[in-house]
Amino acid sequence: MRIVVAHNRYREAQPSGENTIVDSEIAQLSAAGVEVLPFIRSSDEIPSMSKAAKALLPISPIWAPRAQQDLSRLLTEHRPDVLHLHNPYPLISPWVVRTAHRHGVPVVQTVHNYRQVCSSGIYFRDGVICQDCKGRALGVPAIKHRCYRDSAAQSALMATTLAVHRGTWRSVDRYVALTTAIADHLREYGIPDDRIVVKPNAVPDPGRPAPLGDGFLYMARLSPEKGVDLLLDAWRRHPVGTLGTLRVAGDGELRPLVEAAAAERQDVVYLGQLDRAGVRAAVEASAVVIAASMWHDVLPTVIIEALASGRPVLGTALGGIPYLVGADAPHEPAGTGPAEIASAVAGGGGSPMPAGIGVGEAGWVVAPEPAALAAALPVARAGAAGLAPAARARYERTFHPDVVTKQLIDIYAGMARTAHRT
Repeated sequence: MRIVVAHNRYREAQPSGENTIVDSEIAQLSAAGVEVLPFIRSSDEIPSMSKAAKALLPISPIWAPRAQQDLSRLLTEHRPDVLHLHNPYPLISPWVVRTAHRHGVPVVQTVHNYRQVCSSGIYFRDGVICQDCKGRALGVPAIKHRCYRDSAAQSALMATTLAVHRGTWRSVDRYVALTTAIADHLREYGIPDDRIVVKPNAVPDPGRPAPLGDGFLYMARLSPEKGVDLLLDAWRRHPVGTLGTLRVAGDGELRPLVEAAAAERQDVVYLGQLDRAGVRAAVEASAVVIAASMWHDVLPTVIIEALASGRPVLGTALGGIPYLVGADAPHEPAGTGPAEIASAVAGGGGSPMPAGIGVGEAGWVVAPEPAALAAALPVARAGAAGLAPAARARYERTFHPDVVTKQLIDIYAGMARTAHRT
């Protein structure tokens, strides 16, 4: 099987889980015997482009003529079975879907965000969830609020691109929805059920989990939509030392808030931006990983990494987080469903879980509010040991590379069988 993987890499200065996932997926496919032809562009290329190439940048999200020429040559020479598209912006353009179809190559796209509808891709603006552009032929609110790169001109270009390519997106042969929430988003956009497959990302198996540490780990971009300020507000509602240690890793515009909290309280430690070894050490030192997102976060990789290490997760009930911790599943394995876990966490005596805390197979979810998160913190600390084995089991069953790569190859095989060559 021969697959073209198309992806516009985000700038390396801006840490991207999507870049990491694409790299890992290519490696996993190659290890499984799939011939992968990377069609990769990077936003880091832009500063070194010629003047002529830079002059075409404003239209690149809509068309990207150089990318279409390069892709046509690749498709003609190698005749792949499938083109798998990830991020097309700004140097590849959704037009690659049309180019692939012109060559008789079916297209699979993994949906990492909400950019079929939202110019920023995250349904979040000015500190709150925003879906003002949903259902509009043209995303005028995105232009008004400068949602794309804080530029009215670039926001107008992106809104126009989304309007122009509405038909392009609806012609994609198969969508890979990373969670059930993304599948719902695609259905609302008009994609039929038979063209949507729910397949999450995978992370490499770190091996047998180390014994639980103590306290909590927050590891994400320090920006408003990721909710570090929400977490710090909730944490301050408990006396110093009563919850163990809160470790915070990452960088971003809200870093001063974290540094101030670490200076104020002995039970808050700021770890900065970590490398892979640092991430592993931070996870092992903790008992629970926190995902405090304030937006409909699609599939935070940190949650999968936590489950792989046998750490349960406390998260907000937004986006894909309930799916990741198994809180949206109607049927769970015997002994690991919400009722059984709630009883175990409460001490086995059947005491009720505090109101507002949802329990899943591998963690807890709450409303994105300081009081709700504050109430859940001691529950999660007390219940970590009880859910740790289930967290690892959920990873092995749902997010292990062996499982996920097989699902992806099956998707490709189904597309290749129905392809019509020109």
